[in-house]
Amino acid sequence: MSRRSPVSARLPEFTWDTLDAAAALAAAHPEGLINLSMGTPVDPVPPVIRQALADASDAPGYPLTAGTPALRDTIRAWVARTCGAGVDGYGVLPTVGSKELVAWLPTLLGVGPDDVVVVPSIAYPTYEDGARLAGATVVRADSLTAVGPTSRVRLVWINSPGNPTGRVLPSAHLRKVVDWARERGAVVASDECYLPLGWSAEPVSVLSPEVCGGSYDGVLAVHSLSKRSNLAGYRAGFVAGDPALVAELLKVRKHAGMIVPAPVQAAMVAALADERHAEEQRERYRARRAALYAAFTGAGFTVEHSEAGLYLWLTRGEDCWKTVDWLARRGILVAAGAFYGPAGARHVRAALTESDVHVAAVAGRLCA
Repeated sequence: MSRRSPVSARLPEFTWDTLDAAAALAAAHPEGLINLSMGTPVDPVPPVIRQALADASDAPGYPLTAGTPALRDTIRAWVARTCGAGVDGYGVLPTVGSKELVAWLPTLLGVGPDDVVVVPSIAYPTYEDGARLAGATVVRADSLTAVGPTSRVRLVWINSPGNPTGRVLPSAHLRKVVDWARERGAVVASDECYLPLGWSAEPVSVLSPEVCGGSYDGVLAVHSLSKRSNLAGYRAGFVAGDPALVAELLKVRKHAGMIVPAPVQAAMVAALADERHAEEQRERYRARRAALYAAFTGAGFTVEHSEAGLYLWLTRGEDCWKTVDWLARRGILVAAGAFYGPAGARHVRAALTESDVHVAAVAGRLCA
């Protein structure tokens, strides 16, 4: 009897592994590597969060998959402040970071081989990876007309501010997507991990009344504390929206053991309840963005979109891998636009997450 193909066969090579050669070239620079590729936070975890984690570290029992009452209340309050939404405590759920939820959401919702998942034309690769894991068909589209008349759409991903482009979608566009999906019984999942980082445009949540009409039916918003609070290492995120959908996710996650550790749940309460550290971090990114924007445009790059979020979407009008190599020879590592779909093949993405010292050194490297 022949062995079935492993699930891994449905997936492409891991995105960041394809950057290994450029990373080695950049690391060989005499003045060292400036890493603007993955977007890993480098600033310290705020003391108030570290203290909350330490205080909750004596946690011998199993944590609640649904989150502690304190965490659910804190998430609900944060969503009300930030998204303008009145989601109740049953419409929020902590997740093991946001990538885990993005990757498994199609499977958790019962999406399968006969179904279609719509993702943006230039998009975070995990949207497509999650659809592949579920065996679904992926359609890349930025407009509803491009999707066509198919009734097989079960899930529509939207991302504003966008990764990698930093594009902000207006509320009217988001409302059209929600209305279109509701007419077809599809779920809208909005990746809003960069929502607090608006620069030249103010992002709007899918949970905002002007988008969802005050009803959360068929709508989910995904959030992360990785960038807002420097908690990438904690794997802390959450989903909020339709209580019925959240209940479905919770049931499956209970069976599958997808649980945020109790000390991390306590740290999330401290992080979401404190806006001061988040605003301080936002200002660090604002200053780094200004410095990198000036450095790249001064070196002849064009910055497209990038109205919000944690990245600059750059082009020199050439194949992205040629740009990656050119920068790597100057000790600067960026992400290839091809990572995010065929439409990104002439762009690169530069993250704002390097140290102030390294960011300040970029301009000099580009002129070398």
